[in-house]
Amino acid sequence: MYHNPVLLKQSVDDLVTNPDGIYVDCTFGGGGHSREILNRLSDKGRLYSFDQDLDALKNTIDDPRFTLVNQNFRFLENSLLMYGVSGVDGILADLGVSSHQFDEADRGFSTRSNAPLDMRMNVMQSLDAKRVINEYEEEELADLFYHYGELREARKLAREIVHHRKTKSIETTEDLKKLFSYIPPHKVNKFYAQLFQAIRIEVNQELEVLKEMLVQAYRVLKPGGRLVVISYHSLEDRLVKRFLKNGMFEGEPERDIYGNYKKAFELLKSKAIIPDDKEIEENSRARSAKMRTGIKV
Repeated sequence: MYHNPVLLKQSVDDLVTNPDGIYVDCTFGGGGHSREILNRLSDKGRLYSFDQDLDALKNTIDDPRFTLVNQNFRFLENSLLMYGVSGVDGILADLGVSSHQFDEADRGFSTRSNAPLDMRMNVMQSLDAKRVINEYEEEELADLFYHYGELREARKLAREIVHHRKTKSIETTEDLKKLFSYIPPHKVNKFYAQLFQAIRIEVNQELEVLKEMLVQAYRVLKPGGRLVVISYHSLEDRLVKRFLKNGMFEGEPERDIYGNYKKAFELLKSKAIIPDDKEIEENSRARSAKMRTGIKV
């Protein structure tokens, strides 16, 4: 079962301004957002949806206006060029892991199931969570726990993993969790969520992939085209917020001759849009969602 699309109406309302236009859904999944986009398009409109997960291909939509691209969205620009598309009217990205991926126990995404350490969104790639946990150097593990999981005890965690694996390989999610059985019960859920997030981001290179997609999205959007991004944790949201503000991830943007910063996008709304209580009650995945929309200058 794929998740209910988060902020469905709000995101597509922001995205589709030209029924005859060309649109991109970077994260097809179960196709919820894509179907709503197609509902807003005329016969002339076109939608290109991306997903690297082979399971998502089972949800393809039989519609002449629709093309499903079995690729990571880090290949956005080149993939569109292969279809003869050099400019688009809007791009939507609903980031993170789908409920389907969490629910497929053997994928290893969930903290609730005992499964092989995997966490690959693309099952064809070689790097998985088992390799990260069993082969990364202690310093590498500490860095990713600190930066991607925002875990203050990162060095201690890395040291314990490296010490344990000297005698026995860490094969499953339960093997990993047993190493940290001392975590107080009232902290355990948040701790494992942060730990698994850190490993998953590393396995799938999520932040680097997001940066690549955002840069390409700016290039392929037509002037006035819209970029809508739904993120689920602060690391993603900070990147999106900064890029929409000035087209950069770090450093200072150029100024014009009057000393004003050159803008990449105009923000449609000054603050992120979040789901209301009703949506969160119906779909727990929506709890941490933030949506930001930029209009290309």
